[in-house]
Amino acid sequence: MPKHARPHLVDSWCCALLAALLLLASGCNLPLAPGYTVRVETRDVGFVPDRPARLEIHCHYLLENSGTTQLEFMDISFPEVNPFGRKDIQAQWDGHPVPLAELPEEYRPESPDTLRLVFVSPWQHGERHELDLAYQLSSPRDSGSRISIGERTFHLGPRGWSALPQPPHHFLSPYPTRPPKMTYSIRVPSDFLVLARGKLMSRKTVGSETDYVFGLRKDDLAPYVVAGHYVETAFHSSAGAVVFWTLGPLTQNPGPMPNRLAQAWAVLQRDFGPIDTGVHAPHLVECPDLDSNAAPGSRLVATSFPGGALVNRDLLGLGIASDEFIERVSRALARDWFGSQIYPTGAAALGMGEGLPEYATIVIDEARSGLTARQRRVRTYLARYDRAMKNGAEKPLGVTSPADPPAESAIALSKAPLMYAALEDTCGQKAVHAGLKWLVATLHGQEVGFDDLRAAIEQVCGRDLGPFFRQWLYGSGLPPDFRSRYETGPMGPGSLLSLSRLYF
Repeated sequence: MPKHARPHLVDSWCCALLAALLLLASGCNLPLAPGYTVRVETRDVGFVPDRPARLEIHCHYLLENSGTTQLEFMDISFPEVNPFGRKDIQAQWDGHPVPLAELPEEYRPESPDTLRLVFVSPWQHGERHELDLAYQLSSPRDSGSRISIGERTFHLGPRGWSALPQPPHHFLSPYPTRPPKMTYSIRVPSDFLVLARGKLMSRKTVGSETDYVFGLRKDDLAPYVVAGHYVETAFHSSAGAVVFWTLGPLTQNPGPMPNRLAQAWAVLQRDFGPIDTGVHAPHLVECPDLDSNAAPGSRLVATSFPGGALVNRDLLGLGIASDEFIERVSRALARDWFGSQIYPTGAAALGMGEGLPEYATIVIDEARSGLTARQRRVRTYLARYDRAMKNGAEKPLGVTSPADPPAESAIALSKAPLMYAALEDTCGQKAVHAGLKWLVATLHGQEVGFDDLRAAIEQVCGRDLGPFFRQWLYGSGLPPDFRSRYETGPMGPGSLLSLSRLYF
């Protein structure tokens, strides 16, 4: 046997053995490592309208040691101090206050917001204990898609605001999942409107406050909340409804906005799969403290939440009937699929997290106005790419992130939607949309990267896309055939090719 073959065979044997052990354990319901099971989980969100306003968060868990050994401690991750403004952490174990300690020094760089609960006595196998965690959140100076808190409004995105117990430090220890059913409550002033994930279980008013209780199933994504002292205005069109929540009555003429945004919402659901079943129409919610997503030199902000889009006052002031308003909101709605349903990894944060919503605007334009609109939109991104190339050197799209210098990010951001247009030309529009729909449905609530994207498209396309992705993600420039395809007249070869895509 050649020496260089042995490590591969040993690795294969180990993987096979591990798979057999996992299969045996799952069939016999036997634990393989230290771990615990979440039997009951509840969360409570309370809005406190002080100056400044804050949120009081309480998380309750009933936990059972279901692993192979006793446990001496548990690590718990908390919301980041920035951007959540988290403070005043308190913990109780079986109703008794307990201290939380910092992690050992070697773990702190990777988990700066994780603390350790050391048990007074070891947690034995089969024992159940109650864990209660309480803390406060206050809005940071620049509010983004994860949190905003104002005097009369607040929102929490689906990630980052809840404290989460972590699995033991063992490579086979499973991450503790939610129980089959969980509830969470939202306590707000009685004049607030509330939009949240899940089924409304109860609503009870006591004095000047109302407590809403929502239920979630195990496969539902994490909860989000949008609430405030809003005035609701609904617009109806032949394509569907669009609902506005604003701080004052909305008196603007909507023009084509309701029909165009309802069309965009319908196209996104048709081509990339249905979103939260509890959301029957996109909600556009005024968020006066929303600032951090503004582009340099711009104060116009629209950002997604899993039910619509948050818009700031500057964007509303531009006019809800304006093309700029409709364009920005359409892009934010697309992020409901490619930022809330699935979470692009760090390496794919720009190429997928930003690139897919930009590509979705091409899909929406084509559905609304035909192949000529698609051609025009692709040319727009080509022009942006060429302008961006004059201001900096290109970094490969597959390794460019939003944290990179603005010149490099601008090049990648204009190139990303072009990659998806080229992918349509390679595999056909139907295959690309089917692959993305499968990706969203199968990996919802999980992190995804370029490898997941490639596998999803290949599964439908039926061809090896390795050369395509290597060229677009790690090469420089644009393929000459792609550029020539779209730098022709509106009814030139590029349009004929676009028409042929529909018959794949």
